Amino acid sequence: MIKLNVNGKDYAVDVSSEVPLLWVIRDHLQLTGTKFGCGMSLCGACTVHVDGEATRSCVTPVGDVAGKKIVTIEGLPPDLGNPLQTAWTAEEVPQCGYCQPGQIMAAAALLALNPKPEDAEIDDAMSGNICRCGTYPRIRRAIHLAAKTTSARGEQ
Repeated sequence: MIKLNVNGKDYAVDVSSEVPLLWVIRDHLQLTGTKFGCGMSLCGACTVHVDGEATRSCVTPVGDVAGKKIVTIEGLPPDLGNPLQTAWTAEEVPQCGYCQPGQIMAAAALLALNPKPEDAEIDDAMSGNICRCGTYPRIRRAIHLAAKTTSARGEQ
């Protein structure tokens, strides 16, 4: 049994330690917001946070994250998730929407470390997340908007 903490809840899963975290999240925990894209850590659709760091769950063996704090799109804290989701809608980021959970998780990890990122910092942090629809300028605007929102909340 492998013990995991996902979105603040403790789980014990009976799987090989080599099974990718993505499949444990989706198939065993039934949290389907994290998407399978490429299976090779190239597209970012499977991005989750492990101890606060954006991590590709498709290539991360579940045994490597036992005992660590894992957060999926379903468990994103409201102080980051709500401003990002609101900004995503305001900037009309989603088209097909498939990459959006991974995009939002990468953006949340960026804002947690850098609450006021510049364009180059956004581009660098988001470079591992592919959007086949090409909404990169909207994603950047949405991150700036979310940063302003979270910054305004913190100053009150």
